[in-house]
Amino acid sequence: MNEPSEQALFESALRRIAAASAVLAVAGCLVCFVWRGWKWAFGYLLGAAVSHLNFRWLKRVVDSLGQVSGRRPGWKFAVLMGMRYLLLAAGAYVIVDFTPLSLPAALAGLFIPVAAVILEIVFELIYASSF
Repeated sequence: MNEPSEQALFESALRRIAAASAVLAVAGCLVCFVWRGWKWAFGYLLGAAVSHLNFRWLKRVVDSLGQVSGRRPGWKFAVLMGMRYLLLAAGAYVIVDFTPLSLPAALAGLFIPVAAVILEIVFELIYASSF
């Protein structure tokens, strides 16, 4: 029997995480809209978009670290990684002070990748135990 490679398993897990993130973003946006209105729905969607962008950046960083052989990342890399959090803080400040959007909903949207990874863990536990 042909076993899939570790890289293929990793790529399929990333596809499932991305799909789960999209489903959670749409479902959460709908729930927020019904529960609290458009300000919460748009805030949640904004948080989901930022979390997706952060997830893609992290994936790109991990991919680039895998390609660098024996070279340590420099100070520029550390500064760029820290800039993500400054951008996140600036976005939260703008939401609070200049828009009517809900900050709690935006913060909830930021946790979508965490929920998607937990769903992937549960999937892997169930899938692995079936073999």
